[in-house]
Amino acid sequence: MNIDIRIAGIYIRVSTQGQAREGFSLGEQEARLKDFCKAKQYEVYKVYADEGISAKNDKRPAYQEMMNDVKNGTINVIVAFKMDRLTRSVYDVEKLMKIVKEAGCDIDCLADESNTTTSNGRMVMRIMTSVSQNEIEKCSERTKLGMVGAIKAGHIPNRNPLGFKRENKKLIVDPLTKDLVVRVFDLYLEGKSHQTIANIYNQEKVLGKTNWYDSTIQKILANELYKGDFVNGKKTKNPTYYENVVEPIVSKEKWNNCQSQKQRNARHYERTATYLFTNKLKCSNCGCFLGGKATTKQKTGYK
Repeated sequence: MNIDIRIAGIYIRVSTQGQAREGFSLGEQEARLKDFCKAKQYEVYKVYADEGISAKNDKRPAYQEMMNDVKNGTINVIVAFKMDRLTRSVYDVEKLMKIVKEAGCDIDCLADESNTTTSNGRMVMRIMTSVSQNEIEKCSERTKLGMVGAIKAGHIPNRNPLGFKRENKKLIVDPLTKDLVVRVFDLYLEGKSHQTIANIYNQEKVLGKTNWYDSTIQKILANELYKGDFVNGKKTKNPTYYENVVEPIVSKEKWNNCQSQKQRNARHYERTATYLFTNKLKCSNCGCFLGGKATTKQKTGYK
């Protein structure tokens, strides 16, 4: 590609409806950037648009397509409205600048004088990105603080579990279904398995349903909400535990006893042998997989 010919890839992005209302709509960005390219005598190759996607990272379809075109030499200048349309991460801007430098490509932003054509432009890019990342981090902190306050007030963000209902967005005990939850805990402490409890509920058509599963019972027994507590981000590396955020349906003692019972059951059913038909044969009555069990003769020691 002739270096004197500037082939531009226009990148436009909005992450919220608010940005569209404030004049940052995709159409507005595209129109202004095309005029900008005309004034700069850039030949526009393509407009790359990401709608409703944050710039926290570079995992955006149109952005990735544009970067592939940069690496392939299809375009040699990236044109954006502002630097924060491209990225708001200090790490990603350094990665971006490295890629465009190796590809012989430039970045030119209309509104904030961010560009790679001069040392001052590169400095502005880094400063503007640092400011944008700081804004994201402050917004995240405010969101977390707001969520903490909401959770402590009983505004649990998840779906309503069995036994609870919403009243003014607050999770409260549902008197019509709470006894179903209490019964699950009681049956389990009586020695009934998850599948046995599910079979009982299916036979009785509890709540008019016949699709109670052992996994459903297991989730009920493991849900901290039933003792009044809540775990936010349970599947993440750093979950947050909140105590006494809703009215409990069962006591903490009963909930903990069920967890202990579960551990005892797990040890009791620990496999000590391999069976050929494990997870291959099903019970014709309940549909559950059949398991294997061996006994050892005391006199001979044979299984």
